[in-house]
Amino acid sequence: MLIASQMEPTYARRVYPCFDEPAMKATFNIRIVHDPSYVALSNMPAIDVSEVKDENGSLWTVTTFNTSLKMSTYLTAFVICDFDYITRTERGNEIRIWARKEAVKNGYVDYALNITGQIFSFLEDILNVSYPLPKTDLVALPDFGAGGMENWGLMIFQEASLMNLPSDEFTSRKAMIALVVSHELGHQACIFFFLFKWFGNLVTMNWWNDLWLNEGLASYFEYLGATFVEPKLSLDKIFYAHVVQPVLREDSEIVRSLSESEDKIKGSFSLMSLFDNITYSKGASITWMLSGFLTEKLFIRALTSYLKEFSFSNANQDDLWTHIQMVIDAQDEVQLPASVKQIMDSWTCQNGFPVLTLNLTTGTIRQEQFFNKKNRKSTDSYNNTWIIPISWMRNGSSQPLTWLDKSSKMFPEMQVSESDYDWILLNVNLSGYYRVNYDQLSLKRLARLLENGPKAIPAVSRFQLIDDVFALTDFGYVPIETALELTKYLAKEDELFIWNVVLLNLIPDNLESTLKNYEVYPLLKKYLLKRMLPIYHYYAGFIRQNVDALEDDYFAQVYLEKLLATACWLGLQDCLDLSSELYAKWMDNPEHKIPFLIRRTVCCYGVAVGSEKEWNFAWKMYNHTDSVEEDEDILLYAMSCAKEPWLLYRYLQYGLSDTLFSSNCTSAIISHVVTKDIGHRIAWEFVTENWPILSQGYGQELLHDVLKVMGRFVKTDVQIQELQVFYNATLEDDEREAITLLLESAKLENIERRKLLIKVASWLEKNVDD
Repeated sequence: MLIASQMEPTYARRVYPCFDEPAMKATFNIRIVHDPSYVALSNMPAIDVSEVKDENGSLWTVTTFNTSLKMSTYLTAFVICDFDYITRTERGNEIRIWARKEAVKNGYVDYALNITGQIFSFLEDILNVSYPLPKTDLVALPDFGAGGMENWGLMIFQEASLMNLPSDEFTSRKAMIALVVSHELGHQACIFFFLFKWFGNLVTMNWWNDLWLNEGLASYFEYLGATFVEPKLSLDKIFYAHVVQPVLREDSEIVRSLSESEDKIKGSFSLMSLFDNITYSKGASITWMLSGFLTEKLFIRALTSYLKEFSFSNANQDDLWTHIQMVIDAQDEVQLPASVKQIMDSWTCQNGFPVLTLNLTTGTIRQEQFFNKKNRKSTDSYNNTWIIPISWMRNGSSQPLTWLDKSSKMFPEMQVSESDYDWILLNVNLSGYYRVNYDQLSLKRLARLLENGPKAIPAVSRFQLIDDVFALTDFGYVPIETALELTKYLAKEDELFIWNVVLLNLIPDNLESTLKNYEVYPLLKKYLLKRMLPIYHYYAGFIRQNVDALEDDYFAQVYLEKLLATACWLGLQDCLDLSSELYAKWMDNPEHKIPFLIRRTVCCYGVAVGSEKEWNFAWKMYNHTDSVEEDEDILLYAMSCAKEPWLLYRYLQYGLSDTLFSSNCTSAIISHVVTKDIGHRIAWEFVTENWPILSQGYGQELLHDVLKVMGRFVKTDVQIQELQVFYNATLEDDEREAITLLLESAKLENIERRKLLIKVASWLEKNVDD
């Protein structure tokens, strides 16, 4: 047993009586009475440990902690556990990492200890401040609601965010730990508004509506800190792939700005809903843009001055803008088109983000809010205007930063000649938080440029170009053919993170089995395989000969699986053979593990290409006593890849047995089988036949999961009726109505998808032999 606290945002009031508001701060004297076999931890070091007897004569330990520095209630923390720790001292700060005894003994937290001190020092140096506490504890919990929590002096993490197996040499695991630790230390050691008492000073946000400043800025520094301790990580690639691109996708659908008024949040938001990707990732992206147009040197100077100024008081985003403005006014290198407040409020106080449309002939750039044209009525009008920094290049040369501060503006320097080799690229290396819609002339020139030699455009900009054009397609700005034109060059593309964004757009994970049912599949197979072969063979060579050589290739660890899975899904014989070879080696010698970075795909296709023997081996390994949870999940999935219907049916039957599986696996088995191209009918019949038993354990949740997948195959009214008959027999009246709506919308979605796929197939037919 253990106890750990999580007070943010408003849970301190459940633990002790307090005015539980971030602006109301106090010092805290904490004393914990606990079982003598446990250790108690809190924000400050323990200053006394004594014993006391209760009325039954049982002995208890009393741990008393030093008085805390002045801080907000939600940062108070305690953990009572029977963990062990490892420790080291960095610049007078004792750092201890606590975890389950066997995890400490096996060296699982050694890596986290190695990097924590380095990140502390990096952050202290970059902001020219020193850490005011005598100790920092990091605790790895088997179960914790957040990834990590920055309580001052006592940070709490999920085990997965802090543990690295010594045998796991791959950078991706270390990178994830470095990012989470760096984020929480960002709060501790230097970043914004929350925790610090530098030089006896304390700065805190006024209220939760400025949460983005804390989390967004910590998320920004998290990437600086992580790439400092893992220099093999490419900062701009990883920041765009993990932060900017996912949140651009999300932010186009969300209707809240980064900084809302206090009244609006008190009136309509739950505080917990502020802890989302808009706060973290959009906040980090806006900070990235701000640091970019200010220069990092001026940005850091402004932050340091801000910290000193607001010691012992509260601050909001305007106070930060004021400090940046002071730094800007005191120099003459960086010129801005408006005040810092005007520029930044346009990004933090408005919903969404802009799309820039460039006309090369006139050199005009127009901005509008990026929204889904397919879903919005054309009468909707948006007058939102952002003040936008535009980094750009012409014919491979970087140009001076320019600004768009109204809805449309002509840039004579961006007019191009009639030469096909005169080209312009906006938002180089994604320095700004917006999308770019190029006119047809621009795209034609960029597509030709990529075909001649993609390296003329920086990797991050290639990624962004493809991501933007597919998003513009999804949202009704440009036809799908425009996006497809940009994929012709891919045989020359050697960056996995770019391939990943292409494959996710052309073959979304949830549509693989659906796409097999359409005539687009053989065309996609021919078109894509031709372009995938160079990068596929490059990585297949490593997998066959020396997979350890990929230990520093972060993107191989994160994205190689998708590339391999797609090659096998497209029926590439070498990929199927490779999966069979690796799976057979594992069957011959279970100690001969399949490389983790491709284990899921290899197990799936090892079973798919194989027969009952391969399936039975996966079943045997699943039931192996020492198989770890990650491997169990992989095998649970792999067994659903069988191509023999009777094997799938037997698997589903096994799923009903209490003795063979825990109850939460049954639902996963059905969900895995139903997503496979031959499995969806088998799983559906199985669910309908066994519904009386299944409904007791899983009820509506399972039905909804299965329906979501079955809905993708609904093309006709007859198919809808078949599903409807079953749902009418099993659901209450009020739920039937919702299901009918779901089925109707699934049908409409499928009709739209069919139209889109006909266009894709028609384009591929014309271009498949290029």
